[in-house]
Amino acid sequence: MRRSILLAVATTATLALAACSSGGDAETDAAAEGSDSPSAAAGATLTVWTDETRKAAVTEAAAAFEEATDTTVEIVQKNYDDIRPDFLAQVPTGKGPDVTVGAHDWLGELTTNGVVEPLELGDKAAGFEPVSIQAFTQDGQVYGLPYAIENIALIRNADLADQAPATWDDAVAAGEAAGAEYPVLLQTGAEGDPYTYYPLQTSFGAPVFTQNADGSYEPELALGGDGGHAFAEWLAAQGEAGVLSPDVTYDIAVDAFKNGKSPFIVGGPWMLEQFEGMNLAIDPIPSAGGEPARPFVGVQGFFVSAQSQNKLLANDFVVNYLSTEEAQTALFEAGGRPPALTAAAEKAASDPVVAGFQTVGAEAVPMPSIPEMGSVWAFWGVTEAAILTGQQEPVAAWDKMVADIQGAIDG
Repeated sequence: MRRSILLAVATTATLALAACSSGGDAETDAAAEGSDSPSAAAGATLTVWTDETRKAAVTEAAAAFEEATDTTVEIVQKNYDDIRPDFLAQVPTGKGPDVTVGAHDWLGELTTNGVVEPLELGDKAAGFEPVSIQAFTQDGQVYGLPYAIENIALIRNADLADQAPATWDDAVAAGEAAGAEYPVLLQTGAEGDPYTYYPLQTSFGAPVFTQNADGSYEPELALGGDGGHAFAEWLAAQGEAGVLSPDVTYDIAVDAFKNGKSPFIVGGPWMLEQFEGMNLAIDPIPSAGGEPARPFVGVQGFFVSAQSQNKLLANDFVVNYLSTEEAQTALFEAGGRPPALTAAAEKAASDPVVAGFQTVGAEAVPMPSIPEMGSVWAFWGVTEAAILTGQQEPVAAWDKMVADIQGAIDG
């Protein structure tokens, strides 16, 4: 369950088939034909790392791959939190898996360390939600097969508010009209929560980094200037009015919404199990600054090891077997996050709550996976919290934050 992201560290490419193959020319030619050439895989073994949640779905896809290709697939269950550090430590030594599950925002660290291989998605890329492909794109290459999209939205108690607010001020007014203790709930905490606040920041035209047309990011800060100043001044006004406060932690926000103390909470699908039985609607996060409020989207997917001895087979398994509607639906049913594959997403959207998160996610932006993102978190949230409480003058505090982040990037 993601509560906040305060310590995060971090289209299509063509594989050079002959260079990547561990076999001779015959194997290369056969493997290039994909899953229709089982002889290409005869006797080979792939090792796949996954966690407990995704194990059954990955195992099912692996069974189909084994039958079609005469390949052995060894599924290794690992604690999800151990996968990234173990992958980074083992792959450079020639160990580790051929394929691993992981998050798109690992990409900067993985590519910097040279441990992941670009994927050949071909025409299959068009079958995925564009934002999910953008999330795994770096320097014009796609490094991961997406399977799930995760983002926040406005969760509304439809018994307390019968329609979605058009703006942030509308949401506050609706909450006050309902006599709620909290007009809108937005988790903050003493160190702030820039992940949850980000859509409101983007509504002022102040994204964290400059974004390219393909969804990737340049290491150029964009959260300063007039847009950042306007957002900072808005934060100060919200804090002074008592609408937003660092006193509202994740647990306080969830408990208050569950008990009908607010018609609105900004949050993600990981909260829903706490709201079982409530009459919920999922809406876009209302704009505070006039531009669209665009939250971060996190995308889960599968990477191929740069040191795999069977890169072609690993690419075949990932691209042709984990991309099917059946596999993506099974992964959705296991993890509860909307599928990245459009066909599977449309099927999942029969649930209006899932459909609501999908709609918001389609307009969201990928969490930056560039290494420079690791320099942002230490300054971002604490500055927002200090502005909310009035401890720091908003514009001066925001400018210092930008300068500190730039210094950390340069250093």
